[in-house]
Amino acid sequence: MGAAIVIGLAAVVVVVNLLHKGPQAGHVKDEPMLAGRDLQSFPAADEDYFGQMDGGYRGVKLSPDEVKGRNNWIVWTAGNDRLWDELTNSSFGTFDLLKTISSYPGLKANRDNRWEYLGVVNEPCFKKPTAGDADRFGLWLDIRDPDCAPDPFANADKYKGVEIGARGKVIDSASGKVLPVGSFYGEPTGIVGLRLFPNPAFDADAAKDWDPERYYKDPAYYNRRDLVRPYRVGMGCGFCHVGPDPTNPPDDPNNPQFENLSSVVGAQFFWIDRIFSWDADQKNFIFQLVHTAKPGTLDTSLVSTDYINNPRTMNAVYMTRQRVELGLRLGQEKLGGGSRDNRQFSDFPGYEAFDATYKAPDTVFVPHVLKDGADSVGVLGALNRVYINIGLFSEEWLLHFNPLAGGKPVSPIRIVDGRKNSVYWQATEEQTPFVAQFFLNKDVGAPHKLAEAPDAEQYLTADETVVTRGKEIFAENCAACHSSKQPAFPPEADPRNSAGPDYMKRWDAYWAYVQTPTYKQAMREIALQPDFLDDNYLSTEMRVPVTLLATNACSPLATNGIAGNIWDNFSSQSYKDLPSVGTITVKDPFSGAPMDYKMPAGGRGYTRPATLASLWSTAPYLLNNSVGPDMPYATPNPTVAYRMEAFDKSIREMLWPELRRKDTVLGDAGVGEIYRTTETSYLSIAGGYLPDKLAVLASPLERWLPWLFGDGGIRIGPIPKGTPVNILSNLNLRLDNAGTAENVANDAKLLKLLIEIKKDLKELGGNASDADALKVFANLKEPLLELSKCPDFEVNRGHYFGTGQVPTIAGIPGPEGLSDSDKEALIAFLKML
Repeated sequence: MGAAIVIGLAAVVVVVNLLHKGPQAGHVKDEPMLAGRDLQSFPAADEDYFGQMDGGYRGVKLSPDEVKGRNNWIVWTAGNDRLWDELTNSSFGTFDLLKTISSYPGLKANRDNRWEYLGVVNEPCFKKPTAGDADRFGLWLDIRDPDCAPDPFANADKYKGVEIGARGKVIDSASGKVLPVGSFYGEPTGIVGLRLFPNPAFDADAAKDWDPERYYKDPAYYNRRDLVRPYRVGMGCGFCHVGPDPTNPPDDPNNPQFENLSSVVGAQFFWIDRIFSWDADQKNFIFQLVHTAKPGTLDTSLVSTDYINNPRTMNAVYMTRQRVELGLRLGQEKLGGGSRDNRQFSDFPGYEAFDATYKAPDTVFVPHVLKDGADSVGVLGALNRVYINIGLFSEEWLLHFNPLAGGKPVSPIRIVDGRKNSVYWQATEEQTPFVAQFFLNKDVGAPHKLAEAPDAEQYLTADETVVTRGKEIFAENCAACHSSKQPAFPPEADPRNSAGPDYMKRWDAYWAYVQTPTYKQAMREIALQPDFLDDNYLSTEMRVPVTLLATNACSPLATNGIAGNIWDNFSSQSYKDLPSVGTITVKDPFSGAPMDYKMPAGGRGYTRPATLASLWSTAPYLLNNSVGPDMPYATPNPTVAYRMEAFDKSIREMLWPELRRKDTVLGDAGVGEIYRTTETSYLSIAGGYLPDKLAVLASPLERWLPWLFGDGGIRIGPIPKGTPVNILSNLNLRLDNAGTAENVANDAKLLKLLIEIKKDLKELGGNASDADALKVFANLKEPLLELSKCPDFEVNRGHYFGTGQVPTIAGIPGPEGLSDSDKEALIAFLKML
């Protein structure tokens, strides 16, 4: 994500860095280690509290270790409440989870409308507050239903929290009030996946300063970087992965029961713009940036920014066991450097059935979990990386980059440092096998079939002749990427063992073979077998070059997993050795003219095909949910009828690309959707978030630099309505794997560009229209595009299989398009997946 949206923000970051020299990477410890805690003091929670979820209401049972895994997935936050508290300051107050969980009347979301407005899941057994809670510092937090049993994970006797800072100490001498230590799982917040922890920084002085009414109402109070909130909010994986069960949806999505919820479907209705920007101010460019994320998408490099705006679908986690088995056949990877330090199943007793997934010292046979196939180090390593990405050992992690803003060199977080200096890290690694066991349960990961949903008969096609034809079309046009059941391949086209520098040669041979009558006949015979869908993961998980997919290139251009970057230890050497896929064609966001762009090597340029399991319930489509209707998400309702409406519109846009949304400016020129600002906006930083020495200068400089300083803070803009968001968000503030001289030259180009933008905007005068201001950016498009880390702005293009528009690669023409009747037959079959 390119959260460093203008160079002025980078300047603020530089000032902060100059004013404060902090601890050094590899030499910090986490809170429990500082408090003298050890691994054994963090036991896995064993209560089957979520027993009705994931099919439990219909008899699905979990083993004791699988129960521990599900609990970990939903309520284990591993100390990341520290990260999310710090990000309130890093986002200059735009992001504040303590407000997200509140039901104060002046806020835009509360328990009654959280589902519609935020797309988050209300946890059963809670009620909306009617007043601030004096026992919880006057905050308007959800109240536990007295008819429900206590939350077992909040048991501070069994799961004693980390006693550090003000926790366990008197914070009000008059009343003797003590800040509780609490549980290391925190308390429930009323939102699945978010947990509440006493803030160890909330000491007696902070308690005297605390005013809950001003916290909700007074910007001069809550927009202060020195404001200490009484709680920190931690995030479990369940926040982004628990959602309504497609086959057993709740009657009221704001009041689900546990039997209505699934741990694997993903937060398909999640509005990150409204969660990340609690007041949703459209005149704030930060909101405009996160507003590009369509419901159900999230930029996983939001915090560890790579200067590319990359909102991507939060995929369902279906069929993990079948996925692991597929990795044994097609997923051989070589490890190197720090990636060899990842835990494997063989490191834990009781997992002998998975010994074949690892061959010492450096070979793994793995599925590719991330969309770009970067986390190719083993199932346990892929899972552990998820916890780090949401804040595990943030004391160390945040030393390797500037969160959100960037502007300093990125370095790898090392597994050996986490294992040595973080008890939370140790406990996460120890419990990850339980999480893997939970997902390896075939009942938990089974697709949600439309045939098992209410009123399914009105949506499924009864004509077996049509369905059979759909299977044949699928075999000939889709199965090469979307079936784990495949015929035997000749040696020259066998995709196994092909990762690394020769990958494109192997891919070209594979792609040529799957176009032959021999392959298509063999695949048809497999597809027509009655057990074709049984245990079929409906993906090969191969890395498909973007030159063939023709989808937006920003996702496969992400750099977090390349050599020397933040996730270096969590990507294989085979990934890092991948060659360039070649040159792609992108479109000028100001004129629509085609432009060539050479894709880099080193891992970038590839996308693994998503599984089509439960396709009927997962629309919209593509990496970023860009193909399909925006309309249904205005009033989200996870009913079968709602999902089928989204499916029908989305699949038709996939197969008839002319139906896809056009750009609001260049649509007549044939350009697809481009993320553009919806209002004239500014990057606004309240004075309370500025470093003290810079804050002192803000008011006197406002007269002389009104374009930068205003209202006691920093105000960068105006950024006109209709500006391509990614023309700013994708500016590359730090070059990857570059020396000081190269970055100094890049800095000079960025500074020159900023000066030119401000000069040209100033010359327009105060009465300039948005169209006039937009011309400033158009006139500077050459330096803007030169400095862009991803110059591909058209977000809903590509995946033209079945349409006759598949590109020719390596001299291999794309397959012909399907007739309308064959497309209809294919749709009839896809509903069954």
